[in-house]
Amino acid sequence: MIADWTRGAPRLTYEYCPSCGAAQAFPRGFCARCGSTQVETREASGLGTVASATEVTRAPSKELQAYAPYTLLLVDLDEGCSVMAHGETGLSIGARVKAGFSDFGGAMTPVFVAV
Repeated sequence: MIADWTRGAPRLTYEYCPSCGAAQAFPRGFCARCGSTQVETREASGLGTVASATEVTRAPSKELQAYAPYTLLLVDLDEGCSVMAHGETGLSIGARVKAGFSDFGGAMTPVFVAV
């Protein structure tokens, strides 16, 4: 398995199914489309397109209040799956973005910026 940002490495990964060609960002160990257990973990390029954007003005916890306001995005990665992550302020639907990583609340977090 390739280490990603959830394991302290600055990269995005996804699962690819060679049986049907599906890509999924959330690791399951099987393909959500066809059920195959022959999925491969691959490194994503980090490039994608903003599908949705929202500005969080009221943080969900006391520990995150210092970060508000911040932007959350749903990004359609070029590899064919979608991820939710932080983004630089001002990004809108359709913007081309690339993932970087920064500290957010004491943890490494993907942050998308305009390409």
